[in-house]
Amino acid sequence: SAPIGFAPIGINKIYNSAGEIPVAKVAKELNLPYCLSTAGSSSIEEVAAANGQGPRFYQLYMPHDDELTISLLTRAFKNGFDVCILTTDTWQLGWRHDDVATGNYAFYRGVGADLGLSDPVFQKRLATAGIDPKKEPEKAGAMWIDNVWHGRAWSWDKIPWLIRTWKQISGGKPFCLKGIQSVDDAKRAVKAGCDGIVVSNHAGRQVDGAIASLDALENIVAAIGNKTYIMYDSGIRGSDIVKALALGAKFVWVGRLWVWGLSIMGESGVRHVMKSLLADFDILMNVSGFQNVEEIDQSAIGENAVPMFKIGELKSVARVLS
Repeated sequence: SAPIGFAPIGINKIYNSAGEIPVAKVAKELNLPYCLSTAGSSSIEEVAAANGQGPRFYQLYMPHDDELTISLLTRAFKNGFDVCILTTDTWQLGWRHDDVATGNYAFYRGVGADLGLSDPVFQKRLATAGIDPKKEPEKAGAMWIDNVWHGRAWSWDKIPWLIRTWKQISGGKPFCLKGIQSVDDAKRAVKAGCDGIVVSNHAGRQVDGAIASLDALENIVAAIGNKTYIMYDSGIRGSDIVKALALGAKFVWVGRLWVWGLSIMGESGVRHVMKSLLADFDILMNVSGFQNVEEIDQSAIGENAVPMFKIGELKSVARVLS
């Protein structure tokens, strides 16, 4: 219904005990794409059931174990996730002061590893290690996070295998990379055969002092144009959607807004926030004179843009988005 989707955010159960389920349900109601994170705290199957016939993506954090990767991708496709997005910028968590100070690492506390604990290959790994996830949830959660995130950064050499594997499992469905910030990486993604990229700095939560994603977007669009499908993510609020589309993104992912809604009011909070965002987007298009999304282009921004955004204002926003 709009070029807006529910960005992949992990461990929703730390915000609401229902986890990802109400979020997937609202995404279906609003006919907006939903993206499930490998760090999800509900199983792939449960999320798919809640999302029904809604369009959905699966965001992969690639395990250190190829058999486990194949199992996750197979489960995702069998449950209606038609696009795979590999996140490239979080092979290890960034230095997050508040998380360290409060010990906010849910997996190590036996919370939120449901997506992994429901996987048959990972269940075999647990059994081999002699870990009973029901009796030892902390050990099981620690093994999950250590198998998927810590200790190995994948290189470009692994991308052909992953694309080929996903295409074989899915019958040729799209494969995308998330976390692209440089022109060189965008060009390599095109060369590797990626169907799309997500320009993102992980909402500023990984590299301290990273370039604002809106600046990165402008550079990348100028360099690769329509050679791949360009999506945008990081710190989105109302008018930021139009700015990203004007700079060349085809689609925008929204994360923090719906997490706030989920935290405060659960399913109804998610629904309220996202319906408000859609209304904001619709009204902004109306008062700016755009009759459809296709009319939004770079003519909407710049020194002579009327009635949209002056370039100085845009650069100001870019500096604070993350």
